Amino acid sequence: MDDKTEPHQFSRIAEELVGELRGVRFDDPKRSKKRATQSFATVVEQLLQKHQIGRDSPEHTIREQWKTLVGPANASYSHPAMIERNRLVVLVKHSVVQNELFHHRESIVARIQQIRGCEHVKALFLKAG
Repeated sequence: MDDKTEPHQFSRIAEELVGELRGVRFDDPKRSKKRATQSFATVVEQLLQKHQIGRDSPEHTIREQWKTLVGPANASYSHPAMIERNRLVVLVKHSVVQNELFHHRESIVARIQQIRGCEHVKALFLKAG
């Protein structure tokens, strides 16, 4: 038999029956799924990609240009946190600044969409924080 071929995967019921026949308890949780083993390098690369570690992300680009996007006065009381479902979540410390950003949200989003890599941002979500 080849060393590279994977062993046959039996169904959960078959494994439980064989284990019962041999007198071996089947301790895997009922809702667990067995997944194919991945190399450590693949898993680390997927995590780096998912969390944008060591790479430029749209959030970093927006944070760098936040003062020019909303003005220095508004930028000192607000912070672009993250992009969720094509909405930029902005934490705002003061209600007056939140109201100001709310009234100018379309023009701010239009300026954000002009930034390379941020074209997918469609709206602002202003959150007290």
